[in-house]
Amino acid sequence: MTAPKALETPYESPGILGAPYRAATVGILLVITLIAFEGMSVSVVMPVVSEQLNALDLYGLSFSAFLIASLFANVVSGVWADRRGYPIPFLLGVVLFTAGMWLAGAATGKELFLVARAVQGLGAGFAIVAIYVMIARVYPAAVRPKVFAALSAAWVVPAMVGPAVAGFVTARWGWQWVFYGIIPLVVPALVMLIPALKRRPGAEEATPSSGPRSRPVAMTVAAAAAAGGGGALLYAVDKLHVVPAPSAVAVVAGGCLLLYGLVRLLPPGALRFRRGLPTTIMMRGLFSAAFFGVNMFVPLALQSVKGFDPTAAGIALTTGALGWSTGSYLQSRRTAEPYRRMRLGAACLTIGILVALLSALPGVTGWVAVPGWIVAGFGMGLGMTTVSVTALKQSPANEQGANSAALAVTDMLGSGLAVGVGGALINLVGHSPAQIATGFVVICCLMAAVALATALLAQRVR
Repeated sequence: MTAPKALETPYESPGILGAPYRAATVGILLVITLIAFEGMSVSVVMPVVSEQLNALDLYGLSFSAFLIASLFANVVSGVWADRRGYPIPFLLGVVLFTAGMWLAGAATGKELFLVARAVQGLGAGFAIVAIYVMIARVYPAAVRPKVFAALSAAWVVPAMVGPAVAGFVTARWGWQWVFYGIIPLVVPALVMLIPALKRRPGAEEATPSSGPRSRPVAMTVAAAAAAGGGGALLYAVDKLHVVPAPSAVAVVAGGCLLLYGLVRLLPPGALRFRRGLPTTIMMRGLFSAAFFGVNMFVPLALQSVKGFDPTAAGIALTTGALGWSTGSYLQSRRTAEPYRRMRLGAACLTIGILVALLSALPGVTGWVAVPGWIVAGFGMGLGMTTVSVTALKQSPANEQGANSAALAVTDMLGSGLAVGVGGALINLVGHSPAQIATGFVVICCLMAAVALATALLAQRVR
């Protein structure tokens, strides 16, 4: 009788905390947790930062600076990882992220704080794409779904305790220590990742890609165009109701720059949803747009329309994170075809958005948003994690960096543009409770349509 081959099925593979992968898994999860904690904490400290630095405009500018810098770094990190391996872009990302934390804590004016947010964005962008490539090259294909499920779980704890911890630290020692406190935690993460960073590349990985997305100068120019165009578009959309004519011109110019960049950053045929990898990449942006296009406005609707306090309004977002983690875990245990899991995830997202919509209607309790957002989060965990796993499976080893960067680009643009459009709608409709309720309903209808389109397009992943 022939002995069964080792590592032949997911059930025979060592777990992500088994001896071969334990150090890499813990290190990766620590880095993701730190990035997630920073993201969850900034919104809590921003009111205090704005007051102390006399800069009420820091809200929009600080988030935009992080987003645009991350988008640019995603692409450069992907090209670098394909040509030279993931260790250098990863280490550069960690160094920049740490430097951004220190600069933010040391900021005494809004200009330095904005620079700090951009440096943080660069660091996060470099590190996250390098981590995706690290996962593709350190773990066998059978283990990767479990790794991405763990990554989703790594966002849950910061989502649950990050705001409370940041609020306590700000009240006790000052907002600066929310940033300073993250810096020492970077050291153990780097120590755990030393074996993965010293790993020798395989023969296929060591063969540089010769495709158009492997050219450093061209990709850097395209990344700059996409980042600049996306930033101009987001800013102009928000100002359309104030200065219509100049903003409309900026929308067109920003859209053209963005299109120029995307054509070169994404796989050929992605904007036409060509079957296979191009559609897989685009699915990431559609999922992000539908979910985050509503997620950012749930607390606003619950507080302004239903009179919830910030803590109660935040419960819906926390339960969404729990649903996301559950969906991500279950996708790692399922054997159905990826497109079926994506379609089910998009269907759950559509239902969750429509249920959350009810929370803004007269005579309906705002607490209906909680089960709605659990269902929506479950759909995101099931769908988004499957997208990441499938994209790496469909990518040649020497293009995993470029395709990981493409995933990050569509993710950020999808969520950023959806939130920008939603904010413009709220500003256009008005800020009274009744007007916010109307704006929220319109936003939910638009994003439910995006989620439904995601479900219909899922079959093109095959």
